Amino acid sequence: MFDFEFDDYEDSVGGGNLRDMVHRFEREGSHAYFSSEVLESIATYYFERGQYRNALKAIDQMLDMHPYASDGWMRRGILLNNLNEHEQALDAYEQALQLNPADTETIVNRGITLDTLGRSEEALAAFDRALQLDPLNEEALFNRGVTRERLDRLEEALADFERCADLCPAHPEVWYELGFCYDRLGQNARSLDCYDKHLDLDPYSHDAWYNRGIVLNRLERYTEAVDSYDFAVAIDEGFASAWYNRGNAMANLGKLHDAIESYLKVIDLEGGDAATFYNIALAYEELENYPQAIRFFERTLEEDEGYGEAWYGLGCCLEAQEHFAEAQPFFARAIHLRPHNGEYWHALADCEYNLGRLPQALDAYRRVIEMTPANREAWVDFAETLFEAGYLEEALRAYHEALTLNPTDATTYLKQARTLYALGRSEESLHSVKQALGLDPKTKEHLLFAHPELMHDAHLRRELGLDH
Repeated sequence: MFDFEFDDYEDSVGGGNLRDMVHRFEREGSHAYFSSEVLESIATYYFERGQYRNALKAIDQMLDMHPYASDGWMRRGILLNNLNEHEQALDAYEQALQLNPADTETIVNRGITLDTLGRSEEALAAFDRALQLDPLNEEALFNRGVTRERLDRLEEALADFERCADLCPAHPEVWYELGFCYDRLGQNARSLDCYDKHLDLDPYSHDAWYNRGIVLNRLERYTEAVDSYDFAVAIDEGFASAWYNRGNAMANLGKLHDAIESYLKVIDLEGGDAATFYNIALAYEELENYPQAIRFFERTLEEDEGYGEAWYGLGCCLEAQEHFAEAQPFFARAIHLRPHNGEYWHALADCEYNLGRLPQALDAYRRVIEMTPANREAWVDFAETLFEAGYLEEALRAYHEALTLNPTDATTYLKQARTLYALGRSEESLHSVKQALGLDPKTKEHLLFAHPELMHDAHLRRELGLDH
């Protein structure tokens, strides 16, 4: 909205103090005579204090005296709009435009109300009309940009906001909207620059500090993001979203205790939700504080029992403590909720392997590599399990897949050598060992302790120079 106040608004009016006039208006209302000048000032006084119903009474009293005052009808529309009586606001704007059809201020305010009602095309037509009458009307440009932004016509909105910024570089909100549009378009550097310009003009804009933090976090400038969130919560300590994203940035910095403190602040402010409980649980899990992690994963599931990541997290905490039998049902529940998640299947496979249930482990590993065929670690685990289950040829094929994905992994060459040796293919086994040692000479120590069966072969020891 344009400024509500009338051009001659002052603290003293009609030869008296405005506050005295307001008190008299409240006592006597329509029973007392007030000049239109005084009523205008009283209306502005109430408007600036958010007392829109009282302001409307003053404007209506003024219009009773001067029903052909287009400014009065326009301001009546502003008040009704602020009271969410939008259809009546439109009626007031229409009355104003009948009296003064070329008043761009009324046309723009009418467009704002139309946009509020979701009548976007009519709103755009109003802003276009205002710009036909006054091509340099910055408020028409700004509000047309807002409507276009809401319609996801971001490039057009940007053009309006950029033009508005050229006309009025001291307009703080236009820089905010430019920052938001560039953010939506993924142009992070330009978005950041616009938010900075907005904050130069309005340093207490907690929303801008918050949005700036979001952009910095996306740019992986986590320390600066935390600083932005700190400003946001310093201005508005109850800004839960800023505390939440501050926690995310702290977690990205590895400052997990600080992250937990931020998430707990969200819970203090809003009572907690599944995502916040889950993030606290993740932080505790990374800190290897498994009892606390389990506690918060369980609180996540109290909020949302369909939260697959929390079932998976519970399984991981139990598995980390080698409680494999307890972990297995949690991985199975996570898979039930998200059956196409390869990470969940991999965790289940590892759990089944640790329980010694090789057939079940093999079934699960097969699901993993079906879903994520480029998962080298899964191919290695699958090959290891096949070897232990006695499926040597299949194990060899799995090692081959793993080495295709990463031909420089010395440890996998050693494991392949063990499989080749078990198949009686000694020369190929020797070649695989040499490839491992060529990639990493330190694997010789691993060979001596992890694969003693290879060391029993005199030919292999001699070829590798291990008898000296």
